[in-house]
Amino acid sequence: MQDMIRTLSTLLILFVFSAISMAQNDTIVSRNGDMLIGEIKSLEKGVLILKTDYSDKDFNIEWEKIDLVFAHSTFLIALSDGRRLNGSIVSHPGTPSLILISGITGHILINDLLEIVYINPIKGDFFGRLKAEIGVGYSFTKAKNHHQFNVRSNLGYLADTWGSDASLDIIRSVQDSVAPTRRTDGTIGFRKLFKRSWFLSLSNNFLQNDEQKLKLRSTTNLSAGHMLMNSYKTYWSVGAGFAYNSEEFTSDQPNEKSLEGLINTELNLFAHEDISLLTSLKVYPSITVKGRIRSDFKFDFKYDLPLDFYIKLGFTNNYDNKPIAGASKNDYVIQTTFGWEL
Repeated sequence: MQDMIRTLSTLLILFVFSAISMAQNDTIVSRNGDMLIGEIKSLEKGVLILKTDYSDKDFNIEWEKIDLVFAHSTFLIALSDGRRLNGSIVSHPGTPSLILISGITGHILINDLLEIVYINPIKGDFFGRLKAEIGVGYSFTKAKNHHQFNVRSNLGYLADTWGSDASLDIIRSVQDSVAPTRRTDGTIGFRKLFKRSWFLSLSNNFLQNDEQKLKLRSTTNLSAGHMLMNSYKTYWSVGAGFAYNSEEFTSDQPNEKSLEGLINTELNLFAHEDISLLTSLKVYPSITVKGRIRSDFKFDFKYDLPLDFYIKLGFTNNYDNKPIAGASKNDYVIQTTFGWEL
C-alpha cells in the first residue's frame, strides 16, 4: 500500500513538474508535502526565499525543511565542498536523495540538498551579483553635551570563481571641553576561489584612530586559506600569509614601515533564519620589529527585519603591544546600527 501511494505521489509530482516546466517556474516540495510554485530569489544563511504570484510577501523557508526542488532557471550554486557551478537544480522524484545540477559544462549528481549552501539567480546585469548594506547609529548624552554618530557600510560582488568586497566604518564623537574623537576603518579585498575549498586573498586595510594616535595605518595582506566548514548554517575559514604595514602618526613620531606575518580566521554562524553571527580575527606577528604583535578582532550580531532592514550590534578591538609613546595598546568600539541591505 505504501509503495502504491509512493508511486502515485511520484507520478503526481512529475505531472505537476512537467506543467510547471512549460511555464518556467520554480517548484519546491517541503518535507511535510506542501508544494509551492514561484521564483527562487536566493538561498543564503540556510533560508530559501521564494517569490510567488499569489502572495504579496516572499516566502522564507528553512532549507533543511525542503524535500524536493525543481528549478530550470540558471543559478550560481555553491556546494559545501567549495565548488561553484552555473546550472539548474532538479530533484529525482522517486529518489529525493539524488539531485541533478545541469550546466553548460555538464551534469553533477549530489546526494543531499544540504550540500547546496548558496543559490543566486544569474542575471544579465551587474547588479544581479551585487550585495550592499548601509547602517547608521546616533547617541546623545546630556552630560557634557556628548554626541556620537557612526556609519557602517559594506559592498560585495560574487562571480563564479572569485569575489570582491569593500567596507567602511566611520565614528565621530563630539562633547563640550573635549577635542573631537575620530575613527575610520576601511577595507577593500579580492578573493580567488580554487577547488577543494582553497582560496587566495589579497586585501588592504585602512585605519585612522585618535586613541592610538594613528593618522593612517595602511596594511596590505596576502594570504592563502582553506574553508574548514562550509554548510548552510556555518562558514569557518582559516588562513596564513604576510602583510606590509605602513603607519603615519598624529604626533611627531616618524613614519614606520614593517613586514609582518599574518594568521587569520573567520567564523559565520546562522543561528536562526533572522539571526547571523560573524567573528573574525587577524593576528600580525612582526617580522622586522622584534617582539611586536598586533591583532584586529571583530564580532557582529545581526538581526534581519522585514523589507531588508536590519539591526546590528558590533564589537571591534584593535590591539598593539608596542604602540608609540602616549598611545593606548587597545582601542575597542561597540556600535549599534539600524540599516538596509540590497
